[in-house]
Amino acid sequence: MQMDALQIGEAQVTRVVEFAGEVGLSTEAFFPGSDPHLWQQASDWLVPDFVGPDGQVRTAVQTWLVRSEGKVVLIDTGLGNDKDRPYVPVWSRYHSDYLAQLAAAGVTPEQVDVVVNTHLHLDHVGWNTRLAGRDWVPTFPNATYLVHRADYEFWDPQGPHTPGFGRGNQNVFEDSVAPVAAAGQLHIWDGEQHRIDGTLTLRLAAGHTPGSAVVDLRSRGEAALFAGDLLHSPLQIAHPDVTSCFCEDPARAAESRLRLLADAADRGALVLPAHFHHRGAARITRTGGDFTVSGWAAHSPQQPMR
Repeated sequence: MQMDALQIGEAQVTRVVEFAGEVGLSTEAFFPGSDPHLWQQASDWLVPDFVGPDGQVRTAVQTWLVRSEGKVVLIDTGLGNDKDRPYVPVWSRYHSDYLAQLAAAGVTPEQVDVVVNTHLHLDHVGWNTRLAGRDWVPTFPNATYLVHRADYEFWDPQGPHTPGFGRGNQNVFEDSVAPVAAAGQLHIWDGEQHRIDGTLTLRLAAGHTPGSAVVDLRSRGEAALFAGDLLHSPLQIAHPDVTSCFCEDPARAAESRLRLLADAADRGALVLPAHFHHRGAARITRTGGDFTVSGWAAHSPQQPMR
Protein backbone atom coordinates (compact mmCIF):
# COMPACT_ATOMS: atom_id res chain seq x y z
CA MET A 1 0.00 0.00 0.00
CA GLN A 2 1.32 3.41 -0.94
CA MET A 3 1.81 5.88 1.90
CA ASP A 4 2.41 9.57 1.37
CA ALA A 5 3.98 11.95 3.83
CA LEU A 6 3.04 15.57 4.36
CA GLN A 7 5.53 18.14 5.57
CA ILE A 8 4.04 20.69 7.96
CA GLY A 9 6.80 23.03 8.98
CA GLU A 10 9.46 20.77 10.42
CA ALA A 11 6.99 18.00 11.29
CA GLN A 12 6.35 15.06 8.98
CA VAL A 13 2.91 13.42 8.89
CA THR A 14 2.23 9.98 7.41
CA ARG A 15 -1.21 8.41 7.02
CA VAL A 16 -1.47 4.74 8.02
CA VAL A 17 -4.83 3.24 6.99
CA GLU A 18 -6.06 0.05 8.67
CA PHE A 19 -9.54 -0.06 7.12
CA ALA A 20 -11.20 1.75 4.22
CA GLY A 21 -14.66 1.03 2.91
CA GLU A 22 -18.29 0.69 3.99
CA VAL A 23 -19.49 -0.54 7.37
CA GLY A 24 -23.17 -1.00 6.56
CA LEU A 25 -24.49 2.42 7.61
CA SER A 26 -26.45 4.72 5.32
CA THR A 27 -26.13 8.49 5.59
CA GLU A 28 -29.51 8.48 7.37
CA ALA A 29 -28.35 5.92 9.94
CA PHE A 30 -24.88 7.41 10.43
CA PHE A 31 -26.19 10.98 10.75
CA PRO A 32 -29.70 10.62 12.21
CA GLY A 33 -32.00 13.55 11.67
CA SER A 34 -29.90 15.06 8.89
CA ASP A 35 -31.84 16.45 5.93
CA PRO A 36 -31.73 13.98 2.99
CA HIS A 37 -31.71 16.94 0.60
CA LEU A 38 -28.33 18.04 1.98
CA TRP A 39 -26.81 14.75 0.90
CA GLN A 40 -28.50 14.90 -2.49
CA GLN A 41 -27.28 18.45 -3.11
CA ALA A 42 -23.72 17.46 -2.18
CA SER A 43 -23.69 14.17 -4.10
CA ASP A 44 -21.58 15.57 -6.93
CA TRP A 45 -18.58 15.95 -4.59
CA LEU A 46 -19.33 13.30 -1.95
CA VAL A 47 -20.01 10.36 -4.32
CA PRO A 48 -18.13 8.04 -4.68
CA ASP A 49 -15.25 9.05 -2.40
CA PHE A 50 -17.21 9.59 0.82
CA VAL A 51 -20.62 8.09 0.06
CA GLY A 52 -21.28 5.10 -2.19
CA PRO A 53 -23.80 5.26 -5.04
CA ASP A 54 -26.17 3.26 -2.81
CA GLY A 55 -26.08 5.90 -0.06
CA GLN A 56 -23.74 3.95 2.23
CA VAL A 57 -21.16 6.01 4.11
CA ARG A 58 -17.57 5.26 3.13
CA THR A 59 -15.14 5.63 5.97
CA ALA A 60 -11.56 4.93 6.99
CA VAL A 61 -9.88 3.85 10.21
CA GLN A 62 -6.40 5.28 10.35
CA THR A 63 -3.50 6.52 12.40
CA TRP A 64 -1.68 9.76 11.84
CA LEU A 65 2.04 9.11 12.33
CA VAL A 66 3.80 12.34 13.27
CA ARG A 67 7.54 12.87 13.51
CA SER A 68 8.05 15.93 15.66
CA GLU A 69 11.12 17.29 17.48
CA GLY A 70 12.88 13.94 17.25
CA LYS A 71 9.90 12.02 18.61
CA VAL A 72 7.57 9.50 16.98
CA VAL A 73 3.94 10.23 17.84
CA LEU A 74 0.92 8.12 16.89
CA ILE A 75 -2.46 9.85 16.88
CA ASP A 76 -5.04 7.10 17.47
CA THR A 77 -4.26 3.41 17.02
CA GLY A 78 -7.14 1.98 15.03
CA LEU A 79 -8.85 -1.36 15.53
CA GLY A 80 -6.17 -3.79 16.61
CA ASN A 81 -6.00 -7.53 15.99
CA ASP A 82 -7.86 -10.29 17.84
CA LYS A 83 -10.17 -7.93 19.74
CA ASP A 84 -13.60 -9.33 20.66
CA ARG A 85 -16.28 -6.79 19.66
CA PRO A 86 -19.57 -8.67 19.97
CA TYR A 87 -21.79 -5.72 19.05
CA VAL A 88 -19.67 -4.53 16.11
CA PRO A 89 -19.26 -7.73 14.07
CA VAL A 90 -17.56 -6.02 11.12
CA TRP A 91 -14.57 -5.32 13.38
CA SER A 92 -14.72 -8.24 15.81
CA ARG A 93 -11.61 -10.46 15.73
CA TYR A 94 -10.29 -8.17 13.03
CA HIS A 95 -6.88 -8.74 11.44
CA SER A 96 -4.80 -6.25 9.50
CA ASP A 97 -1.19 -5.60 8.51
CA TYR A 98 -1.05 -2.43 10.63
CA LEU A 99 2.36 -3.13 12.17
CA ALA A 100 3.78 -3.96 8.74
CA GLN A 101 2.51 -0.61 7.51
CA LEU A 102 4.24 1.13 10.40
CA ALA A 103 7.41 -0.75 9.51
CA ALA A 104 7.04 0.37 5.89
CA ALA A 105 6.88 3.93 7.22
CA GLY A 106 10.16 3.30 9.04
CA VAL A 107 8.79 2.80 12.56
CA THR A 108 9.00 -0.21 14.88
CA PRO A 109 6.81 -0.48 18.00
CA GLU A 110 9.85 0.15 20.20
CA GLN A 111 10.52 3.48 18.45
CA VAL A 112 7.15 5.04 19.29
CA ASP A 113 7.52 7.71 21.97
CA VAL A 114 3.95 8.98 22.39
CA VAL A 115 0.51 7.52 21.67
CA VAL A 116 -2.40 9.95 21.63
CA ASN A 117 -5.89 8.52 22.04
CA THR A 118 -8.15 11.38 20.95
CA HIS A 119 -10.93 9.43 22.70
CA LEU A 120 -11.60 5.87 23.81
CA HIS A 121 -13.84 4.40 21.11
CA LEU A 122 -12.91 0.95 19.82
CA ASP A 123 -11.55 2.24 16.49
CA HIS A 124 -9.11 4.66 18.14
CA VAL A 125 -7.40 2.46 20.74
CA GLY A 126 -7.19 -1.04 19.25
CA TRP A 127 -3.46 -1.17 18.68
CA ASN A 128 -2.77 0.24 22.13
CA THR A 129 -2.27 -3.41 23.01
CA ARG A 130 -1.49 -6.74 21.37
CA LEU A 131 -2.12 -10.30 22.46
CA ALA A 132 0.89 -12.03 24.02
CA GLY A 133 -0.14 -15.57 24.86
CA ARG A 134 -3.34 -14.97 26.82
CA ASP A 135 -2.50 -11.46 27.99
CA TRP A 136 -3.00 -8.01 26.48
CA VAL A 137 0.25 -6.04 26.64
CA PRO A 138 1.17 -2.57 25.36
CA THR A 139 2.07 -2.73 21.68
CA PHE A 140 4.45 0.21 22.08
CA PRO A 141 6.58 -0.69 25.11
CA ASN A 142 8.49 2.60 25.36
CA ALA A 143 5.60 4.98 24.69
CA THR A 144 3.63 7.26 26.95
CA TYR A 145 -0.09 6.93 26.19
CA LEU A 146 -2.17 10.10 26.59
CA VAL A 147 -5.88 10.01 27.54
CA HIS A 148 -8.08 12.76 28.95
CA ARG A 149 -9.39 12.06 32.45
CA ALA A 150 -13.00 12.69 31.41
CA ASP A 151 -12.85 9.89 28.87
CA TYR A 152 -10.96 7.52 31.16
CA GLU A 153 -13.57 7.91 33.87
CA PHE A 154 -16.51 7.85 31.45
CA TRP A 155 -15.50 4.53 29.83
CA ASP A 156 -14.26 2.78 32.97
CA PRO A 157 -16.82 -0.05 33.40
CA GLN A 158 -16.32 0.16 37.18
CA GLY A 159 -17.45 3.79 37.16
CA PRO A 160 -20.93 5.29 37.45
CA HIS A 161 -21.46 6.31 33.81
CA THR A 162 -23.74 4.67 31.24
CA PRO A 163 -22.47 5.69 27.81
CA GLY A 164 -24.89 5.83 24.91
CA PHE A 165 -22.46 3.77 22.84
CA GLY A 166 -21.82 1.45 25.77
CA ARG A 167 -22.45 -1.96 24.22
CA GLY A 168 -20.67 -0.98 21.02
CA ASN A 169 -17.58 -0.31 23.09
CA GLN A 170 -17.80 -3.55 25.10
CA ASN A 171 -14.41 -4.99 26.16
CA VAL A 172 -12.50 -1.94 24.89
CA PHE A 173 -11.46 -0.54 28.26
CA GLU A 174 -10.47 -3.98 29.52
CA ASP A 175 -8.35 -5.04 26.54
CA SER A 176 -7.00 -1.74 25.21
CA VAL A 177 -6.83 0.75 28.08
CA ALA A 178 -6.49 -1.03 31.44
CA PRO A 179 -3.40 -3.05 30.38
CA VAL A 180 -1.60 0.18 29.46
CA ALA A 181 -2.44 1.65 32.85
CA ALA A 182 -1.29 -1.56 34.58
CA ALA A 183 2.04 -1.30 32.75
CA GLY A 184 2.55 2.23 34.07
CA GLN A 185 2.51 3.76 30.60
CA LEU A 186 -0.79 5.68 30.76
CA HIS A 187 -0.72 9.43 31.40
CA ILE A 188 -4.13 10.87 32.21
CA TRP A 189 -4.30 14.58 31.46
CA ASP A 190 -6.78 17.12 32.81
CA GLY A 191 -8.16 20.50 31.89
CA GLU A 192 -8.43 22.26 28.56
CA GLN A 193 -5.02 21.45 27.09
CA HIS A 194 -1.86 19.41 27.43
CA ARG A 195 1.46 20.26 25.82
CA ILE A 196 3.15 17.26 24.16
CA ASP A 197 6.19 19.17 22.92
CA GLY A 198 7.01 22.55 21.40
CA THR A 199 5.07 21.64 18.26
CA LEU A 200 2.10 19.55 19.44
CA THR A 201 -0.65 20.44 21.90
CA LEU A 202 -3.73 18.44 22.91
CA ARG A 203 -6.90 20.53 23.27
CA LEU A 204 -10.13 19.34 24.84
CA ALA A 205 -12.99 19.30 22.29
CA ALA A 206 -15.74 17.51 24.19
CA GLY A 207 -19.05 16.31 22.81
CA HIS A 208 -18.36 13.24 20.74
CA THR A 209 -17.22 11.84 24.07
CA PRO A 210 -16.63 13.80 27.30
CA GLY A 211 -12.85 13.75 26.85
CA SER A 212 -12.56 14.00 23.07
CA ALA A 213 -9.51 15.98 22.04
CA VAL A 214 -7.95 17.67 19.03
CA VAL A 215 -4.20 17.70 18.38
CA ASP A 216 -2.92 21.14 17.36
CA LEU A 217 0.34 21.11 15.38
CA ARG A 218 2.22 24.39 14.84
CA SER A 219 5.64 24.49 13.21
CA ARG A 220 7.53 27.19 11.31
CA GLY A 221 4.40 29.22 10.63
CA GLU A 222 2.39 26.22 9.38
CA ALA A 223 -0.45 24.50 11.23
CA ALA A 224 -2.59 21.38 11.27
CA LEU A 225 -5.49 20.21 13.41
CA PHE A 226 -5.98 16.47 13.93
CA ALA A 227 -9.74 16.49 14.44
CA GLY A 228 -10.43 13.01 15.80
CA ASP A 229 -14.15 12.32 15.44
CA LEU A 230 -15.37 15.91 15.32
CA LEU A 231 -15.76 15.22 11.60
CA HIS A 232 -16.90 11.97 10.01
CA SER A 233 -17.94 13.40 6.63
CA PRO A 234 -16.97 16.48 4.61
CA LEU A 235 -20.67 17.38 4.62
CA GLN A 236 -20.20 18.43 8.24
CA ILE A 237 -17.79 21.15 7.12
CA ALA A 238 -20.58 22.91 5.23
CA HIS A 239 -23.17 21.88 7.83
CA PRO A 240 -21.57 21.70 11.30
CA ASP A 241 -24.91 20.97 12.94
CA VAL A 242 -25.00 17.51 11.29
CA THR A 243 -23.90 15.07 13.99
CA SER A 244 -23.09 11.37 13.97
CA CYS A 245 -25.01 8.65 15.77
CA PHE A 246 -21.91 7.95 17.86
CA CYS A 247 -21.82 11.29 19.68
CA GLU A 248 -22.57 11.18 23.39
CA ASP A 249 -23.58 14.86 23.45
CA PRO A 250 -24.57 15.91 19.89
CA ALA A 251 -25.13 19.59 20.71
CA ARG A 252 -21.77 19.94 22.43
CA ALA A 253 -20.08 18.02 19.58
CA ALA A 254 -21.55 20.52 17.10
CA GLU A 255 -20.20 23.42 19.18
CA SER A 256 -16.72 21.85 19.25
CA ARG A 257 -16.88 21.21 15.51
CA LEU A 258 -17.80 24.83 14.81
CA ARG A 259 -14.87 26.05 16.91
CA LEU A 260 -12.51 23.70 15.08
CA LEU A 261 -13.66 24.89 11.65
CA ALA A 262 -13.41 28.55 12.62
CA ASP A 263 -9.93 28.01 14.04
CA ALA A 264 -8.79 26.13 10.93
CA ALA A 265 -10.16 28.77 8.57
CA ASP A 266 -8.78 31.71 10.55
CA ARG A 267 -5.30 30.22 10.92
CA GLY A 268 -5.08 28.44 7.58
CA ALA A 269 -4.60 25.13 9.39
CA LEU A 270 -4.91 21.84 7.55
CA VAL A 271 -7.67 19.65 9.04
CA LEU A 272 -6.95 15.92 9.38
CA PRO A 273 -9.98 13.96 10.64
CA ALA A 274 -9.73 10.38 11.82
CA HIS A 275 -12.15 8.84 9.34
CA PHE A 276 -12.22 10.62 6.00
CA HIS A 277 -12.20 8.03 3.24
CA HIS A 278 -10.11 8.57 0.08
CA ARG A 279 -8.82 12.09 0.74
CA GLY A 280 -7.63 12.50 4.28
CA ALA A 281 -6.83 16.16 4.87
CA ALA A 282 -8.75 19.31 3.98
CA ARG A 283 -8.13 23.04 3.82
CA ILE A 284 -11.03 25.12 5.05
CA THR A 285 -12.16 28.61 4.10
CA ARG A 286 -15.14 30.57 5.31
CA THR A 287 -17.36 33.38 4.16
CA GLY A 288 -19.15 34.80 7.17
CA GLY A 289 -20.43 31.75 9.03
CA ASP A 290 -20.24 29.38 6.05
CA PHE A 291 -17.36 26.93 5.70
CA THR A 292 -16.18 25.17 2.55
CA VAL A 293 -13.36 22.84 1.50
CA SER A 294 -10.93 24.91 -0.55
CA GLY A 295 -8.54 22.05 -1.29
CA TRP A 296 -7.23 18.66 -0.29
CA ALA A 297 -3.76 17.58 0.79
CA ALA A 298 -1.91 15.32 -1.59
CA HIS A 299 -2.52 11.99 0.12
CA SER A 300 -3.22 9.23 -2.38
CA PRO A 301 -6.52 7.29 -2.28
CA GLN A 302 -6.34 4.26 -0.02
CA GLN A 303 -7.71 0.85 -0.99
CA PRO A 304 -9.99 -1.22 1.28
CA MET A 305 -8.23 -3.77 3.43
CA ARG A 306 -11.06 -6.27 3.14
